[in-house]
Amino acid sequence: MKINLIFTALAAAVLLGSCSEDDNQATQTTPVTIKITDAPGYYDAIHLNIDEIEIRTSSGSESLDVDGNPFNILNYTMGKDTVIAGDDVPSGMIQEIRLKLEDEGNEIWVDGTRHPLTTPSGQSSGVKIKVQDELIPNVAYTLLLDFDASKSIVQTGNGKYLLKPVIRAIPVATSGAITGTVNPAASLAHVFAINGVDTVGTLANSVGKFYFPGMSEGTYKIVIQPTVTGYMDKTIEDVQVVKGSVKDIGTISVQ
Repeated sequence: MKINLIFTALAAAVLLGSCSEDDNQATQTTPVTIKITDAPGYYDAIHLNIDEIEIRTSSGSESLDVDGNPFNILNYTMGKDTVIAGDDVPSGMIQEIRLKLEDEGNEIWVDGTRHPLTTPSGQSSGVKIKVQDELIPNVAYTLLLDFDASKSIVQTGNGKYLLKPVIRAIPVATSGAITGTVNPAASLAHVFAINGVDTVGTLANSVGKFYFPGMSEGTYKIVIQPTVTGYMDKTIEDVQVVKGSVKDIGTISVQ
């Protein structure tokens, strides 16, 4: 009888210890901050009205409310960004991130004229953003969303504009950046950063400047392709990117 009581007590202790350990694991969280930046597009303004950002990890999910009114994403280019959300998220491997837009308030201004932006799936299921990273318990994590304006806007045959967001997720702590200036800016150049089979593209802005955020460490080839006739393509080899720094390759003439 005494042996049975001891066995029962030990079993209960093991069970309680196991439950306590599982509870601790289930409640582990990571403080996450979400920022957004933009690759330039040749528009007057693009106003986005983001409702929430859902982050799903291997141990749970959390919806981060985005406070505030619609904002002009074109205000945040060339290394500028803005915080749009932040909260504690269940720790673990990130499985999916979804950005959900409000039904109204998304619009584009072209040549001084306002046009509403319709989003085929943005409001209901959300825009899925690819990212593979781990959220470590109690270690602050910042994720930068790089919105590509030139690829995200689609003009239909009847003059309407669709918003099909192209967004790259960048873990801020593990990346560097590349910048430079195309001369003359009137060449309206497309700029590409190539590393092996991976290619990232952007546009030079109104003064010829370009900026690639969130680039992994490594050696890149920069290809500049003017869209205006009369200018030459240029290629810059062996551009070295180091984590946590910005590589400025200076002014590149395409004349």
